Amino acid sequence: MKDILLNIEALLFASEDGLSANDIKHILQEGLMITINKDEVLKLLDQIKLKYENEDQVFSLKTFNNKYLFLTKESYHDVINQLQAHRDKKKLSQSGLETLAIIAYRQPITKLEVEQIRGVNCDYSIQRLLEKDLIKIIGKADSIGKPLLYATSDTFMNHFGINSVKDLPQLKDIINEENSIGEIIE
Repeated sequence: MKDILLNIEALLFASEDGLSANDIKHILQEGLMITINKDEVLKLLDQIKLKYENEDQVFSLKTFNNKYLFLTKESYHDVINQLQAHRDKKKLSQSGLETLAIIAYRQPITKLEVEQIRGVNCDYSIQRLLEKDLIKIIGKADSIGKPLLYATSDTFMNHFGINSVKDLPQLKDIINEENSIGEIIE
């Protein structure tokens, strides 16, 4: 029975959204070929809950909407908030900055258009920019598949101290002629 208890604990740690007693029962039966009923699962869940009520544990087993999940105990919320603040302060990667610049100058723009300009997949960069609230989804394009349209957010404007996209530096002001390739035609 201890082996089953540890398997249930592992399932709960791996689950992001929590698991119901029925979910656990089905996973154990289908995946590990363990014969168990719902009442036995509930008894094991009670044992796990009791184990994590101990002051030496930082997690507790909670039930929300008939699903069980591990959560950090309330006494550790301050330090977890600090971790989140620390993560949020991290600088953007080069790819994130490039993606942000493309969105800022070409908005509204779809992810596919950003990827065509950059030549690489931009899923991660766009997700990070959304998490940092530097860009926002402003609707859907009228093209096939109705892809999402991205634009810069108010947080972007505040961070860079500009009132509108018109205040962004013009590309002609940024490009240095010494760095251009080919002949200059006037």
